[in-house]
Amino acid sequence: MIYVDADACPVKAEAERVATRHGLRMFVVSNGGIRPQPNPLVETVIVPDGPDVADMWIADRATKGDVVITGDIPLAARCIEAGARVVKHNGEVLNARNIGGILASRDLMADLRAADPFRQGGGRPFSKADRARFLDTLEREVRAAATDV
Repeated sequence: MIYVDADACPVKAEAERVATRHGLRMFVVSNGGIRPQPNPLVETVIVPDGPDVADMWIADRATKGDVVITGDIPLAARCIEAGARVVKHNGEVLNARNIGGILASRDLMADLRAADPFRQGGGRPFSKADRARFLDTLEREVRAAATDV
């Protein structure tokens, strides 16, 4: 299965293409504002409003053999711990080898932002290269997840 943390996810259509090609069920999880897809393999899950409710829904279900698409680092860590594979929207793979450093960096940046309210955040814009990298990576991770089971 593929789980998509759908709030602010720029690659839902690409994930659906890969899921359809492999005949996988895909759950698009958000707290609203997502249009249901007619694809019978894609299920739109609307969770109640609240902090991290969508993340908890995904983390409670993702397991070995599944692929999770998210940019949320704590969610990624929980899914990796459960044995799922995790891909960020830009095609970066998160796994047991790199998640510790990424969590630490995230926490450090949060502390720096809290200490300096004028610090401007934000990364670079999402590009066509990111979209292409995502598609390639998701395809590889879906194939690898099939052998995990």
